[in-house]
Amino acid sequence: MSLQLSFAQASATGPRAHNQDALRVVTPAPALAATKGYLVALADGVSQCADGALAAQSTLQALALDYYATPPTWAVAQALERLLLAQNRWLRANGGGQPLLTTLSALVLRGQRFTLAHVGDCRVYRWHADVLQRLTEDHVWDQPGMQHVLKRALGLDQHLVLDFLDGELRDGESFVLLSDGIWATLGDQTIAAILRDQPAPDSAVRTLVSAAHLAGSQDNASALLVRIEQRGEASLGDALLHQQQWPLPPALKPGQCFEGWQVQERFGQSRQSLLYRVLDGQQQPWLLKTLPAHLHDDPQAGQNLLAEEWFLRRVAGRHFPEVHAATTRQHLYYVMRHYPGVTLAQLLADHGPLPLAQWRDLAERLLRAVGLLHRRQILHRDIKPQNLLLGDDGELRLLDFGLAYCPGLSRDEPHALPGTPSYIAPQAFDGESPTAQHDLYAVGVTLYHLLTGHFPYGEIEAFQRPRFGASVSANRYRPDLPDWLDQCLARAVSADPARRFETAEQWLLLLEQGERHSLNVRPRPLLEREPLKVWRSVALVAVLINLALLAMLLR
Repeated sequence: MSLQLSFAQASATGPRAHNQDALRVVTPAPALAATKGYLVALADGVSQCADGALAAQSTLQALALDYYATPPTWAVAQALERLLLAQNRWLRANGGGQPLLTTLSALVLRGQRFTLAHVGDCRVYRWHADVLQRLTEDHVWDQPGMQHVLKRALGLDQHLVLDFLDGELRDGESFVLLSDGIWATLGDQTIAAILRDQPAPDSAVRTLVSAAHLAGSQDNASALLVRIEQRGEASLGDALLHQQQWPLPPALKPGQCFEGWQVQERFGQSRQSLLYRVLDGQQQPWLLKTLPAHLHDDPQAGQNLLAEEWFLRRVAGRHFPEVHAATTRQHLYYVMRHYPGVTLAQLLADHGPLPLAQWRDLAERLLRAVGLLHRRQILHRDIKPQNLLLGDDGELRLLDFGLAYCPGLSRDEPHALPGTPSYIAPQAFDGESPTAQHDLYAVGVTLYHLLTGHFPYGEIEAFQRPRFGASVSANRYRPDLPDWLDQCLARAVSADPARRFETAEQWLLLLEQGERHSLNVRPRPLLEREPLKVWRSVALVAVLINLALLAMLLR
């Protein structure tokens, strides 16, 4: 469910020679709107400065272009402030000795929240249920005769001070941005009456502009209205904002009722997470995931937990755990569906290497899940048999998104090497940034291990600095493995990334086609597949030749 908005804007020069107001509405592509939001802004250039129209237009142009280039990990207010501080410096440096001044009200709407940045004497109102609420303060002097003299504006001072406001969106409400050419003439009561009488956004803004000039306004008149038709889903940024106020749940005991959940048992615990098995009101089982007590003062751990929830919501589907759509929370946790079943690691431990038919079926399902993940621009970074659950319902699910990574959204941590060593791609040991190929390498090692019970380069311990040469051929352990599948696995776990699969779909296609089509891979030489046997044979031949030569000399 995405945020649904409608917009309307109008502006008129009036008795002035030029219109120095500027309006901007930015509606980005859906993916960008989900992470960065929609931007609407109104700027009123100061007519007494060198070029008020230039100040207003250049400010909105810079804001519209640069805001969407800021890192997704920046909070909205942080991004707006950094950009407007830079614009303030530009205005002060490019007036040719004269000030370039403009007021600004900028509104970003994302998911279920809004963020407002404001300086000057434009106004932003909130209109809901026939109630008009002013959200901004006029930055003007209070002395008689100076009510329109700005004390804060872009370009006015070296140190810009902005007002910020953040809040929850409500379905059906409207935000109205007005220049002082409208509000100073009409007043709040007339503005509310027009909004009440003109429910259509286009009609409302046109009426506001024309009414201001009919009432005697001598200034440019501009109005911008945005209506919230439907709130969107909460974004990761929204969750991280709330997380600053959430404490950890207390230690939960069996039989306890906690925020509507009936606690059954502590299901599992590690240094990074704590799991409880809980029941909802319909007695359906769920898992409540939170942090252990020793991480209660670690803000990064809290952000990682909420990022994990956000990733799971983003990739909702049969291959991943369902996240409960909890609407009210007072503590830091999230709840996901509990699926009875067995991990593939436990299946391997209990029954040994998988039968070939079952292995191929699970391999195809795993690749579909990873392909979907990558199409959502999410990297798992900890794919292994322990994180693959074969449910009693027959579904294969990829678990534990605690190390998941989204390029541009997740924070890069230098020298970090997340994951389980035996499944980490060789390039990650060299410091390469996370890529989809790293996940595919982990898939290759996982499938190799499930098929053979061994690792292609041997088991790697956490303290090791591994060296990667040629992998051990899988058919050494599984003589029943067809040559084309052996080549497929060798390609998947190759130390050379250029030889590996580029996408999950490419690999899946080869598995589905099977023996009907040849693989586009060079069959590995016997020396690569069985180096020990080759060198033993060479050594044996050399010994036999030397013995033969020695026998000839002794004759």
